[in-house]
Amino acid sequence: MIRVVVVDDEALVRTGFTHILNAAQGIEVVAAVSGGQAVRAVGDLRPDVVLLDIRMPDVDGLTVLGELRRRPDPPVVAMLTTFDTDEYVATALRSGAAGFLLKDTDPEQLPVLVAALADGDTVLSATVTRTVVDGYLDSGAAEPAAARLTERLTARERAVLLLMAEGLANSDIGDRLHLSVGTVKGHVSTVFGKLEVSSRVQAALIAERAGLLRPSRNGDGP
Repeated sequence: MIRVVVVDDEALVRTGFTHILNAAQGIEVVAAVSGGQAVRAVGDLRPDVVLLDIRMPDVDGLTVLGELRRRPDPPVVAMLTTFDTDEYVATALRSGAAGFLLKDTDPEQLPVLVAALADGDTVLSATVTRTVVDGYLDSGAAEPAAARLTERLTARERAVLLLMAEGLANSDIGDRLHLSVGTVKGHVSTVFGKLEVSSRVQAALIAERAGLLRPSRNGDGP
């Protein structure tokens, strides 16, 4: 059972997300609270996934994210937003958010996306992905620090990193590389350790900064 905490300042949003997710098999919303109650609720209930509104009047969503990420056993946190080009996208992702969900996400897709988050996958809308890659990241020369980090990777780990950066789930990476899901999860964990990151989004940002994604984006490589 995937345990979820929904954090939003609007009661209607909390109620809607709770109803949709509780109707899905294998998912339980254990709390739906406003921003001021979020840290305590997570500490008491230890959810697997937190859906956190990025803009709240009582407490800033980025502040809550920072507090949750500092926990010794942080949950997976995905930010909720009304805008797929929210200016806080890059800050949240670099602070450890596992993705972004639009509040008007298709109800049929919402449980699928939450399950993907719980499985360690990154969830971003197509527009958010373009915002991160094209708008917020430096498109100039590769950063030496990022390049040094990626030099720690083996050829197989680098292949896993590139597929993660494409947004592929563990099962899809396994299909591409002819590996079991368990083996892929092991490689993902090793990649995180070597790159000194804690999420797929952060790993993808390192790959981008190191220049690993640019050949494929420019059409010069596979």
